[in-house]
Amino acid sequence: MNSVAARPRIKDVAEYAGVSPKTVSNVINNFEHVSDRTREAVQEAIDALGYRVNMAGRQLRQGRTGMITLAVPELDVAYFSELAKHVMTEADRRGQTVLLHQTGGVRERELAALHGFDAQFTDGVILSPLALHPRDLATRDRRLPVVLLGERPAEGSTDHVAIDNVAAAREATRHLLARGRRRIAVVGGSVRGRQGTDRLRTEGYREALKEAGVPFDADLVVPVDAYHWRDGARAAGALLDEGPRPDALLCLNDHLALGALRSLHERELHVPGDLDVVGFDDIEASRFSVPSLTTIAPDKTEIARAAVALLLDRIDESAHGPLQDHVVGHELIVRESTGG
Repeated sequence: MNSVAARPRIKDVAEYAGVSPKTVSNVINNFEHVSDRTREAVQEAIDALGYRVNMAGRQLRQGRTGMITLAVPELDVAYFSELAKHVMTEADRRGQTVLLHQTGGVRERELAALHGFDAQFTDGVILSPLALHPRDLATRDRRLPVVLLGERPAEGSTDHVAIDNVAAAREATRHLLARGRRRIAVVGGSVRGRQGTDRLRTEGYREALKEAGVPFDADLVVPVDAYHWRDGARAAGALLDEGPRPDALLCLNDHLALGALRSLHERELHVPGDLDVVGFDDIEASRFSVPSLTTIAPDKTEIARAAVALLLDRIDESAHGPLQDHVVGHELIVRESTGG
């Protein structure tokens, strides 16, 4: 019967190198005051035996698991799947494993993530919330580090990473106004309710209209149930069929914009001839649609880098200062849907 060789241990490395187990541990942890000759002997023994550091054991001794949680609403919304890829890449670079959790935008699931699932298998949480209330953050257990992405139910509640949504929407609206568009509809917008991403982007839109002397028309702000292709198609269809036709659509994510393009195509309207269309997020599909989509591109790489760095600083207890509100850059990418 075949037997599997036991995994080499520190004491095996010590015997091979002719040193103590404590010396091997000092070399592994890169402690000072170990001679070059001893360090070389230990490294030779590690290589010869195929010894691997037991990271799980080390992390447990440090009171850490080496795992962080990323909680997002929906992975079938491309922005979140693309963002998850960037977070996982950055976490891997920092020696962390990511537990990916899909909340569905349901408050109970977001609360579970916010509190670390009442378990000891995650060192901290990066959370993109949709349904949390300000009191949820005010009453959370502060011992678990949390970084919020995107929406923030209450200012000063926890570390936060996002683009400047007001400025981004203002820039997109200015672009449409510069092209002579005046009846600009906001698909997915909101003028009432709590101050979420939809409200912030609508605020930026209204600021640009005011700057240009264009009256605000609340009928051109169209809320949606969700931010999927079908919701964009329905909202655009209603705008086209139920009143004076807009001459541009500012869609608050690319899924809505791509759905809207379908409705325009079905009504034999030309983009950008009859209407301009702008989206948000610069998902990969926006580059391959016909026409390709003008969109606001948040720096997803920087969002991931900043969120992971903030979280690990809190986990390492190296960041005891005030909570941080990290604003990440964005860019308006002009493509065919606005004549680019």
